[in-house]
Amino acid sequence: MGRGTLRIYLGAAPGVGKTYAMLAEAHRRTERGTDCAVAVVEHHGRPRTEALLHGLEQIPPRTLAHRDGVRTEMDVDAVLERRPAVALVDELAHTNVPGSRNPKRWQDVQELLAAGIHVISTVNIQHLESLGDVVESITGVRQRETVPDEVVRRADQIELVDMSPQALRRRLAHGNVHPPDKVDAALSNYFRPGNLTALRELALLWTADRADEYLRQYRGEHNIRSTWQARERIVVGLTGGPEGRTLIRRAVRLAEKGAGGEVLAVYIARSDGLTAASPKELAVQRTLIEDLGGSFHHVIGDDIPAALLEFARGVNATQIVLGSSRRKTWQYVFGPGVGTTVARDSGPDLDVHIVTHEEVAKGRGLPVARAARLGRSRITAGWLVGVVGPALLTLLLTHVEAHLGLANDMLLFLSLTVASALLGGLYPALASAALGSFLLNWFFAPPLHRMTVADPKNMVAIAVFFGVAVSVASVVDLAARRTHQAARLRAESEVLSFLAGSVLRGETALDALLERLRETFSMESVALLERASDVEPWTRAASVGPAPVARPEDADVDMPVGEHLALALTGRVLPAEDRRVLGAFAAQAAVVLDRQRLVDEAEEARRLAERNKIRTALLAAVSHDLRTPLAGIKAAVSSLRADDVEWSEEDRAELLAGIEDGADRLHHLVGNLLDMSRLQTGTVTPLLRPVDLDEVVPMALGGVPGGSVGLDIPESLPMVVVDQGLLERAVANIVENAVKHSPAGTPVTVAASALGARVELRVADRGPGVPDDAKERIFEPFQRLGDAPRGAGVGLGLAVARGFAEAMDGTLTAEDTPGGGLTMVLTLRAVTPQGLVPRALTLPPPVREKAGPS
Repeated sequence: MGRGTLRIYLGAAPGVGKTYAMLAEAHRRTERGTDCAVAVVEHHGRPRTEALLHGLEQIPPRTLAHRDGVRTEMDVDAVLERRPAVALVDELAHTNVPGSRNPKRWQDVQELLAAGIHVISTVNIQHLESLGDVVESITGVRQRETVPDEVVRRADQIELVDMSPQALRRRLAHGNVHPPDKVDAALSNYFRPGNLTALRELALLWTADRADEYLRQYRGEHNIRSTWQARERIVVGLTGGPEGRTLIRRAVRLAEKGAGGEVLAVYIARSDGLTAASPKELAVQRTLIEDLGGSFHHVIGDDIPAALLEFARGVNATQIVLGSSRRKTWQYVFGPGVGTTVARDSGPDLDVHIVTHEEVAKGRGLPVARAARLGRSRITAGWLVGVVGPALLTLLLTHVEAHLGLANDMLLFLSLTVASALLGGLYPALASAALGSFLLNWFFAPPLHRMTVADPKNMVAIAVFFGVAVSVASVVDLAARRTHQAARLRAESEVLSFLAGSVLRGETALDALLERLRETFSMESVALLERASDVEPWTRAASVGPAPVARPEDADVDMPVGEHLALALTGRVLPAEDRRVLGAFAAQAAVVLDRQRLVDEAEEARRLAERNKIRTALLAAVSHDLRTPLAGIKAAVSSLRADDVEWSEEDRAELLAGIEDGADRLHHLVGNLLDMSRLQTGTVTPLLRPVDLDEVVPMALGGVPGGSVGLDIPESLPMVVVDQGLLERAVANIVENAVKHSPAGTPVTVAASALGARVELRVADRGPGVPDDAKERIFEPFQRLGDAPRGAGVGLGLAVARGFAEAMDGTLTAEDTPGGGLTMVLTLRAVTPQGLVPRALTLPPPVREKAGPS
């Protein structure tokens, strides 16, 4: 049986005719032979709408008492029993009367859809949950009845029912919407032209957005890569440079020229992590585009023009906005640039805008990735040592009377070059080498204060100094970078070793893995998201940290895992070089999630095996315990029907008593078997309400001999929150078990007392008792621990009693009776002091057999 389809008539405002359109559609389908039935329709006394109900089958509603009156609601059970092909359910956002099957009508509709019934429904735009604040700011009225947007978005068909504000006001004035005495107030308040125009725009935009989702789905299913210019969609290419803010504002202005335009900012990072983008600047630009109503996207791609065009075509963009290149003139020898390449390869379906800005031709600057490894303070110290250090050293050496010689001077300058390389890397060291060579030549190599060198040996020495300084600086910088890489690889290896170890150890703590991921990358929150298909909404399989996101596009970093699983992280944007380890975490998270589900499936298989074991035990029990009373009944009936024997009245009465006793035993056994079956299949649904114990317990003693039970139930006990039928059967089983094991002539004691918010019912016998290690086993099905001499059974009484107790949010445990014997303690919830019964009136009424001893 497949799931039913949902068709929704979306009204731009009350009175536009959505219910009328739904009923007209039902008439059309009925004429074509479709089985349609009206589950609930709110015609609000409108004669034309009410007239359309004629000729359509109407399922009688359910009547419920509410406050001082009576209200009617859709009878979900009746609809499911009638099972029409199409059910008409008006007012999807309606709130049901307390005591109904579900709190909201859209939840009733979900049950009908799950049962394979197609549903046609209606809802107004002001009832969508996400638009509540907007509608209140427009109309001044807060909508109390709302429906989640996702419920409407997942509808198979959405049809907008629209009408111009002037036409709707005319309908209202003619009395077609409200009674005549309410028309003037409605026209001057909610139905003002401005309100209706704003609501109409909201409905049109919301429906257009839904149509755009359908279009994206269709293009994806049919692998359509060309741009369909059905809606203006502008992609902004960001580099992480300061010009990005200018490009974003320019793109937003372009989008505002056409109604319904959309702006998507995209930053494409190389997979090797070598980028000049500033994470701080990207974060600022991300906030800016989101504040202006656009969206930010982070994409990995080595070929930036190709990745940008692929992204633009994937989102069905119509325009691309790029900034003029920041390259200097000589840098064009390395290629034409991103803007030129994108404009050349965009084709006729994509317009490319090149926007000028203040950073044009100023150069891209040095990559920040390497500098970020050393830190700003170390780089500053390196430049100070490499530039200021040689100047200070020259000043010191020129004022020293004892000349150290050119060779020693070179060693001193070389030490400064090495120090600058250790602190600031390659570039400060190169500057130090060049400056040191100049100072050695000018101040220390004859002739002094001239750029010429008299002695060729000194010229060779200075050249060797410069070469050695550059070489040493390069080696030191390379060693520093290799040290950083080694440290990073060591950290990555530790993380990967942890992941591999968790796989080998079979650890299945998904939350612990996500917490380790959050700590590794210093993120605020991590969420593992999944969805059943491309059109289904995302759901959180697991999450750690405050305020985890609900969609990958809302995260600072998202890592897809397969087609329908993704990791979403918030806190900061990670560099591309971290995505390798992030990918390992994502793969491990998917493995852990799968393992958890396999464990759940194994547990379900274990439960199925346990049920099979119970069935096997049931067959064994039936073969003996049920056949024994049947054999007695059969023998007694055969004796009574014998023609060759004349039975006295006493003999006949004894045989009939044997038949009755055997029938009672059969009734008892079959009742317990049926109750255990209901517990095993999870179909026990209690109707919880306040009940007095002194009313229920005496009714449960009908199956035990008179005088075998002593009652001590004070009338001052608080009422308990139970299902009266289930409690009666549970108490009957407990008491019958106690009487069965209690010595002859020793009555069983049944006493009750209040303990805080609970009430305890204690059933104590004076039998042989049960060892401590067996006190839990006696509640398992088919566990008898030695049959009692008086009576027989299949060992289900206590199992059924505990199952019923837990279904009523109670407990059933076994204790030793002081002086010998066993005491069963049944604990139940008491009514709260305010007289409220939590959960009692929100559960649907079960279909129950008549209560009686089991």
